[in-house]
Amino acid sequence: MPEHNYRRRQLIQALASAGLLSSLYPLLPAMAREQSLLLPQRKEGNSDIFELSVVRSTLQIDNQLTSQAVTVNGLLPAPLLKMKEGREAVIRVHNQLDVDTSIHWHGLLLPYQMDGVPGVSFAGIKPQTTFEYRFPIIQNGTYWYHSHSGMQEQLGHYGPIVIEPAEGEVIAADRDYAIVLSDWSFEHPETIMRNLKVSEGYYNYQQRTVEDFFDDVETMGWQAAWQKSTMWGQMRMSSRDILDVTGSEYTYLINGKASSGNWTGLFKPGEKVRLRIINASAMTLFDFQIPGLAMTVISADGQPVQPVKTDEFRIGVAETYDVIVEPTAEAYTLFAQAQDRSGYVRGTLAVQHGLSAPVPAMYPTVERGMDSMGAGHMMHDVTSMEPEPKIHDMSTMSKESNGHQHHHGHEAMQQTTTRTVTHGDDNHGPGAAMVVDEPVPRLDDPGVGLEHVKHRVLTYSQLKSHHVWPDKRAPERDLELHLTGNMQRYMWSFDGKKFSEVDGPIRFYKDERLRLILVNDTMMDHPIHLHGMWMELENGHGELRPRKHTVIVKPGERLSALITADAFGDWAFHCHLMYHMDAGMFRVVSVA
Repeated sequence: MPEHNYRRRQLIQALASAGLLSSLYPLLPAMAREQSLLLPQRKEGNSDIFELSVVRSTLQIDNQLTSQAVTVNGLLPAPLLKMKEGREAVIRVHNQLDVDTSIHWHGLLLPYQMDGVPGVSFAGIKPQTTFEYRFPIIQNGTYWYHSHSGMQEQLGHYGPIVIEPAEGEVIAADRDYAIVLSDWSFEHPETIMRNLKVSEGYYNYQQRTVEDFFDDVETMGWQAAWQKSTMWGQMRMSSRDILDVTGSEYTYLINGKASSGNWTGLFKPGEKVRLRIINASAMTLFDFQIPGLAMTVISADGQPVQPVKTDEFRIGVAETYDVIVEPTAEAYTLFAQAQDRSGYVRGTLAVQHGLSAPVPAMYPTVERGMDSMGAGHMMHDVTSMEPEPKIHDMSTMSKESNGHQHHHGHEAMQQTTTRTVTHGDDNHGPGAAMVVDEPVPRLDDPGVGLEHVKHRVLTYSQLKSHHVWPDKRAPERDLELHLTGNMQRYMWSFDGKKFSEVDGPIRFYKDERLRLILVNDTMMDHPIHLHGMWMELENGHGELRPRKHTVIVKPGERLSALITADAFGDWAFHCHLMYHMDAGMFRVVSVA
């Protein structure tokens, strides 16, 4: 290494260790900025020691200055933390804000006191104080970290984690890039939340028009078009309510750069390139592809899966996928379009900086049909003052504060289930505006907006674990929870009750084996995240169930996962759409 580069690197490491890099970051040359993305660490014995400073930063995003960013060491995204399985992580977080902060290590298995959720696992990090996270690294793969305080994720407080296997990578690659997708707003998150509460469709500029109705008449006939319009009107829903916050408000980013910045990763022809794709956005599900370049999925949520070749996949908020690509042309476009097609972000893989490839057109505007919610005419409005037809319960449910406990076999997942639901009853509180009477598994469905795609699209049904997990016990009990919402009031909940309304935590018994069943009674996709434990998704592959820390539950879907409750303590369990979580779709799981 040339002497001047060596001295520059020493200076950056010293500044980062002292927590001073953030204040000097705008003054650093481009080369120094790129070098600083991998956070320097100090090694002491078996410990890797990181110093992180949470600061308020002024940044330029898509050629516009913002002074409201909350960053780690002045970087957006936060620095890449590179760890190694079998070692100990010691991470000192210095809060230089005037408000509390926190860091949650998303997908990492660790003592609950280190999980980083204020009010659940610790008190948070007060202004001008330091908190030391210390935990053993007992896994490997691609993960990420983010704040769990004051909607700071939306303001830039997120970053990637890469954990090297103790025995080395099974699939070697010549290049390795973390690709962090996110959504940025120049509005404050509290303003966005107020707007959503005023009108849940506040940011939806793609609502249906009279012209759309007459287009339906031409293609469907008058009667079918009228029935379709009447159905959505009776449910007080819009078929184009796909995402709550859209490209009308968001600027989409790859590694902190908008499309105009064109983040570029370099390669040499013939090389294998590993892309670690992380969805660190607050509210956006992305459909990711590299036109002209096939991807081989080798890991989901940090856990190895048997290789699956695909051309595109949907990545929910908080999910991660690792893919291997073998580029041969000079340049390729990384293309991530928002699920509702209101915007996109592009980056580039190229043999040198300055090159680019064509950017594809976005897919057509997304519109939900009843078939995209699992079945026809299956959603019923339970908020109307008009008497609702009774739907009789034929199962053996017993209601508890932690959900509906079933003690029959998993074959029930394949049956049509019906439930008695009235507005505000014990089963579903005022937060449940709709109920699904025929929820079904939809793991082989790529999702609304991808129905027309002719190329390969990844689905959950294709994910097969690389190996059998140690706990082969059958579940001792089933726990069913319903994802519920009232979009007009912008309330989101489990079983119709916001977090502020529940009686207590969901109870897991230490070391028990249980089946978690999730039923989505809403018309939106929800990425559901369980802290501290894996969910083994039951997707038809027997003992080769893929492990997930976050699962997308589609509208009208019923899915299940096996859980080994081996993590003592209190753990967060929530929808990872940030405004849904803040509006009430959050619970605490207590393992004792």
